Amino acid sequence: MNRRTFITASLATGLAAAPASHAQAGAALGEEFRGRTKADLPTPALLVDLDRLESNLRTMAEHAQKAGCGLRPHAKTHKCPEIARRQIAAGALGICVATVPEAEAMVAAGIRGVLLTSPIVERYKIARMVALAGKGDVLLAVGHPRQVELLSAAAEVAKATVSVLVDLDVGDRRTGMPPGEPALELARLIAKTKNLRLRGLQAYAGLASHTVGFERRDKVSRQAMQQAVETRDLFAKQRLEAGILSGGSTGTYNIDSAIRGVTELQVGSYVFMDVDYRRIGGRGNAALYDDFQPSLTVLTTVVSATHADRVTVDAGTKALDTTTPHRGQAKDRQAILYSPAGDEFGALTAEKGVNLPRLGERLEFIVPHCDPTTNLYDRLYAVRGDRVEAVWAVLARRER
Repeated sequence: MNRRTFITASLATGLAAAPASHAQAGAALGEEFRGRTKADLPTPALLVDLDRLESNLRTMAEHAQKAGCGLRPHAKTHKCPEIARRQIAAGALGICVATVPEAEAMVAAGIRGVLLTSPIVERYKIARMVALAGKGDVLLAVGHPRQVELLSAAAEVAKATVSVLVDLDVGDRRTGMPPGEPALELARLIAKTKNLRLRGLQAYAGLASHTVGFERRDKVSRQAMQQAVETRDLFAKQRLEAGILSGGSTGTYNIDSAIRGVTELQVGSYVFMDVDYRRIGGRGNAALYDDFQPSLTVLTTVVSATHADRVTVDAGTKALDTTTPHRGQAKDRQAILYSPAGDEFGALTAEKGVNLPRLGERLEFIVPHCDPTTNLYDRLYAVRGDRVEAVWAVLARRER
């Protein structure tokens, strides 16, 4: 099969394999719990506190409006169109995604302004994104001349025009083109390539987002993003489109929004928050980063209590992410300590003088890292107080 035939076939089937079916089925199974209380839910269960979620959405939207900076929140955190709709309703320009299935799920749900922030070089995935470009306002981040070539070929076959941002590597050494002349050369290539439309730049400084201590974080982020601003200025001098400079994170939202030239923030974790983010500290040497409230928890049940020094809950590595050195924290019960004890179980111990939970007792845990924890579940139980108000599908959990 030659390249043109392969791309044509890929475009024809680009959206045929809907990535959301399994998760949608999982959410549908949870609908029977709508209107019930937390006590009725099977555990482990992923919960989102609606009051806290809405507060987080409001806080970020109000900040962006005051700062005069746009928002394009990252949906890799939640993979949930219902939350994306609320972000758009709060004023977001669009949504960022990390994978092709996430992009497909968001576009299928009617979300516009979808930016794929990760590079893709597989022809099948490129064809799928080109197909999406014909269905909505979709952008792709491009960080290598070969990506430009592949994307242009697919767009030509589809008779489509695809909007792209130059992806900059501002210090993470992960993806993207080095700032300055290398990025400028890539922009020139894009500008003269048929079927591609240069819209600006993307610069994500992951090295800054979890830097502990606000003053240190401020310095690291400004140094990283200054490279992006200078590259944007180079584009402008060469009369290359640089209307978008997309970047930032939950940890640096109030730093990057004040940097000249940054037009939008790719904040993600602010909707949920987690143990890992809360530990980075806030302004004024605050030990806890509490600009946003932890709204995402995992509900568990004590299933074994046969030892004097510990009890066991039904949430192990399949229920609470363990990619960070930090562990889930018991909500409102800081003296209860969690550690993973296998795929299905977690062990709870207590500080001296504190009683352990009893058999059958339920506890909620603030998650260590929200993105990979969400990825473990098909559905979110949206709760207000003690009652389940809605059940939302977590879509596109599996990359393909």
